[in-house]
Amino acid sequence: MKVAIVGASGAVGQEFLKVLDERNFPIDHLVLFGSTRSAGRKYTFRGKEYEVQLLKHGDDFKDIDIAFASAGAGTSKEYAADITRHGAVMIDNSSAFRMCDDVPLVVPECNAEDALNRPRGIIANPNCTTIMMVVVLKPIEQLSHIKTIHVASYQSASGAGAAAMAELQQQYRQLVEGKEPTVQKFAYQLAYNVIPQIDVFQDNGYTKEEMKMFNETRKILHSDVRCSATCVRISSLRAHSEAVWVETEKPLDVSQVQQAIAQASGVTLLDNPSTATYPMPLFTAGKDNVYVGRVRKDLANDCGITLWLSGDQIKKGAALNAVQIAEYLIQVGSVNG
Repeated sequence: MKVAIVGASGAVGQEFLKVLDERNFPIDHLVLFGSTRSAGRKYTFRGKEYEVQLLKHGDDFKDIDIAFASAGAGTSKEYAADITRHGAVMIDNSSAFRMCDDVPLVVPECNAEDALNRPRGIIANPNCTTIMMVVVLKPIEQLSHIKTIHVASYQSASGAGAAAMAELQQQYRQLVEGKEPTVQKFAYQLAYNVIPQIDVFQDNGYTKEEMKMFNETRKILHSDVRCSATCVRISSLRAHSEAVWVETEKPLDVSQVQQAIAQASGVTLLDNPSTATYPMPLFTAGKDNVYVGRVRKDLANDCGITLWLSGDQIKKGAALNAVQIAEYLIQVGSVNG
């Protein structure tokens, strides 16, 4: 299997290397691509050193089977034709193609088969908050159709990239030292703070991030579900969390939901109020699964269930999900290599 990583020096690009190694992904040939800023950097993978090549237009992807792209929507749009021209499958981590009708939007635990119908040779990786939520909602949907979702996300600095993570750490150091904190990656100081805005505001008062959760959830679950989200940036470093309220067509027992979640792929139930057992970002960072706790009846809705989830934004929310898509394609024989 010949694999390429576009955006190899970024936080997700580096996570791709870790995940591919952890999962013993079959790679015979690996090529790393990056911008002028990162070209020439060297990274070690499975004991061998690889140098990042400059991403440019041409035939560099001619012999590639799978290309993982995580260099931003603009780069994905500009280079998609180059990446896919000779038959490579492009698994794109940006927002560039997620809502295109001819590009499948895939979370393997929910809709792996959608990846087989890719007329443009592109498969889109959903937004991180959407990925973690739908993995948990899928087993509930199988019990009873979900009509509405209300969700408040608590999103870590990692969602804005490696530089944002570094800035948060720098801010804490600066504040402890009595210095004015550096504020560049976010609209406001994030340390000791929460910011109720992720991405730009739309005409309806919701942010682009919040509308992603509405639109992407419907596409992945093939559902008419309506999702109302408030996305908040918090001073956690790496893992995201979400408080989720769902309304189903018929009432569900808490035990039913807990059992379905416990048996679902990619999800771990961590739910015992008597021992204060529930998932937190400090615990879920670096983990593969999405962790769920605080499952209970919604006191404001007879058909409602509310729960809390937490998962690693860079891992399951990005790199791991993309690698799982590639694993599925190999498993069913849907890759050239």
